[in-house]
Amino acid sequence: MSKPTKKLFLLDAMALIYRAHFALSKTPLINSKGQSTGAVRGFTNSLIEILKKQKPTHLGVAFDLPGPTFRHEAFTEYKAQRQEQPEDITFAIPYVKEIVRAYNLPVLEMPGYEADDVIGTFAWKAADQGFEVYMMTPDKDYSQLVREHVYLYKPAYMGNAVDILGVPEVLAKWEIDRVDQVADILGLQGDAVDNIPGIPGIGAKTAVKLIKEYGSVENLIAHADELKGKMQENVKNFAEQGILSKQLAIINTEVPLEFDENALLVEEPNREKLKEIFEVLEFRTLAKQVLGDTGSSEPSADAKGQLGLFGAAEPALSRTPVKESEEENSAPPQEKKTIYTTEHEYHVVDTLARCQELVEYLQQQSQICFDTETTSLDAVDAQLVGLSFAYLPGEAFYIPIPADQAEVQKWVDIFKPVWENAAIRKVGQNIKYDILVLKKYGVEVMGEILDTMVVHYLIDPETRHGMDILAENYLNYKPVSITELIGKKGDKQGNMREVAIPLIAEYASEDADITLQLQQKLESELKDKIRTLYDTVEGPLIRVLADMEYEGIRVDPDTLKELSEELEKDSRQAEKEIFEIAGQEFNIASPKQLGEILFDKLKLIDKPKKTKTGQYATGEEILSKLAHEHAIANKILDFREYQKLKSTYVDALALLMSPSDGRIHTSFNQTVAATGRLSSTNPNLQNIPIRTEKGRAIRKAFVPRNEDFTLMSADYSQIELRIMADFAKDETMIKALRDKTDIHSMTAAKVFGVPVDQVDSDMRRKAKAVNFGIIYGTSAFGLAENLNISRTEASEIIKAYFTQFSAVKECMDELIRKAKDYGYAETILGRKRFLPDIYSSNMTMRNHAERNAINAPIQGSAADMIKVAMIKIHDWMKKEKLKSRMILQVHDELVFDAHHSETELLKARVEELMATALPLSVPMEIGIGFGDNWLQAH
Repeated sequence: MSKPTKKLFLLDAMALIYRAHFALSKTPLINSKGQSTGAVRGFTNSLIEILKKQKPTHLGVAFDLPGPTFRHEAFTEYKAQRQEQPEDITFAIPYVKEIVRAYNLPVLEMPGYEADDVIGTFAWKAADQGFEVYMMTPDKDYSQLVREHVYLYKPAYMGNAVDILGVPEVLAKWEIDRVDQVADILGLQGDAVDNIPGIPGIGAKTAVKLIKEYGSVENLIAHADELKGKMQENVKNFAEQGILSKQLAIINTEVPLEFDENALLVEEPNREKLKEIFEVLEFRTLAKQVLGDTGSSEPSADAKGQLGLFGAAEPALSRTPVKESEEENSAPPQEKKTIYTTEHEYHVVDTLARCQELVEYLQQQSQICFDTETTSLDAVDAQLVGLSFAYLPGEAFYIPIPADQAEVQKWVDIFKPVWENAAIRKVGQNIKYDILVLKKYGVEVMGEILDTMVVHYLIDPETRHGMDILAENYLNYKPVSITELIGKKGDKQGNMREVAIPLIAEYASEDADITLQLQQKLESELKDKIRTLYDTVEGPLIRVLADMEYEGIRVDPDTLKELSEELEKDSRQAEKEIFEIAGQEFNIASPKQLGEILFDKLKLIDKPKKTKTGQYATGEEILSKLAHEHAIANKILDFREYQKLKSTYVDALALLMSPSDGRIHTSFNQTVAATGRLSSTNPNLQNIPIRTEKGRAIRKAFVPRNEDFTLMSADYSQIELRIMADFAKDETMIKALRDKTDIHSMTAAKVFGVPVDQVDSDMRRKAKAVNFGIIYGTSAFGLAENLNISRTEASEIIKAYFTQFSAVKECMDELIRKAKDYGYAETILGRKRFLPDIYSSNMTMRNHAERNAINAPIQGSAADMIKVAMIKIHDWMKKEKLKSRMILQVHDELVFDAHHSETELLKARVEELMATALPLSVPMEIGIGFGDNWLQAH
């Protein structure tokens, strides 16, 4: 049988656009209108490369559409943790679609489905009709779709060649017997990006091992009794979650879209349309290549004969945005430098005498860079394996530390005078980790701190800040990967203790050397207000967070056990009551079975909503509307809450307690949220639910360190509303806040035209929604949705609000004007959030940017305020040598282990320092409470 002659390429547009965005994140293409066009350019070059090099007969480009999909119906938390889409990508999508259509190629999309579902459906249909099909995407999940005549085409990237995977390659790569087992592995291990929970305790390596043995998630669950220990417990307890996760991971190949091969035919592009688009985007060089008056449109290969992801038109690495008009004179991309192609002097210092000699040199420096190598990413429980130092580019020193922990202190103490010399500036990448590691060995890192990760975050908050990506972007250098030393993440990953000294010495010395070189590059960009922001806020905060993480917070295991048992009991009771109302037992976690019970059997409503797959919609929104009239809907919501609280919070917290001290040491992240807000991981304390009684009860498990302490909570009240009042300089609002008048009742009286004593609870509720909604640029539609009122009424309320508080409206207009003038929004302390969409001709995109122009200065100033307060409080507590400790920061709240003898002093001083952190015309109100646990204190 002859090989099919029809060749179809299906492009995953969103994956390729994101890839282009991140590849060009440090060298963005900015046109004369201030628009970042790199993601459009990158995608277009990918498309050109495929058309010219692969010569497909047919081609289609699939996109995701905004809005929920059938997966959201099955699991309301699907993709809930995803960060907000970068504005450059929001800008790129409509232009990419225009370019695809200008090439006379179809845009493939379907409401309720994702691009991978569309591609999977078309790929299988095409293969059945005689096509050779190539799914072009970097997404490994597509491996499950590979079959005869269907291939995964992973594009070239960062010097790696194109990777084409057929069935044998997928089976070998995933170590499975059948391609469909990819979904089983994905279901077991979960996916943090898409918020697919998986089964706790099962990583990538373990998932492969279990599927090898049992063949599927379902069969694993059926044989759970054969497992041992915690693994058996988790598989049994999270069986339904594992099956749901697999269902979420399966790509749907039955999307109801017609497969029309004629619509996919590759034809000549619409040259006039392309010319028009390229002129708008100012793609002059690309226009010449594609439409062609001069030069060749063939992409050229690099020195290895391998095409890059974006063909030949990638700009050279640059320190500033590259404008399209400058590209013709830019140099071609250079080959990445590596440790193997770069001259360097890395020394192993392996005797105490030589260490002492090195210390003498280090003590003479005004600045040193240092790094630690350890056995774990958990700084509190990690053991020190080695140290590296650098003070001149190209030279570094590695000190191997003995495995015998009794000997470690001797080696650390030799370098203690260097770390504790306040005259020497310390440079590091994520230096908070190294500070934490050294604290357990009795070392306090003194002096000024320069963290390259945090510096880059302030310069470019929207992109990634890891050392590897910074080295590639700023130094054109590709560092040695940690996986080369200890393997990939998973059960079989080794640790640095097992690596031969010559190898770890090169790796660790390179870390210190490259970080030092990055400091020299990055610090030149740290200017004006951003420099001050680093010196006065973000830099000093590093040491504050390190101390907080080191202290940790005690969690009572008995309380966690009681909560877990209580939630399990509540779940079973809710399940029993659901079955009684339904008149039968069924799988409550199955949307299909649940929908059939609610709408086929019980007929709760006449015309129930259905998902795109034809199943009944049973998401939280649907059930919440039914809960007031139907007991079963209310019970199902309760059941879901109990299950989530137990698995996601209570049981997970028990696993995060440190074996060394029984406390939880969360990691505070400075470089995640573009607004300046801190986030936390392991656990994510920001996400512990407090809206329901059961959720709030989790805080009972957080307790003081011992009987000599109590917990103290200090919380900013209405911080963003007060900052907005200060920005607007609205005298009525400021006076109300100064006089401690109920601001929401006062607002209601103004908006509804009644005396304050006649404001009822409904009026106050609506006024409160407006007060807080204004900060986020709420619209009449948004307010109507929030309050469940008509859009007309919502519009009238907002109109009345702006009439009464005209200064607020003028302030909002001024913030938008400033963003349009400068291209960014700015906090009180000068933190910037860049808003390229503020110039967009697309009204939706422009409105979103305008809302950020209002919100970013307010939310960012709130973030700066609590950071400044933390620094002042920390410094005061250190100076006074208090026994009390600051241990947590969550949203606008600080939590302290307060020694009983210091409670009154701590209360008064913390309240004062928080209230005066930033100079505002509006007083800050601080709520302070004490308790035997966190729930009591707050």
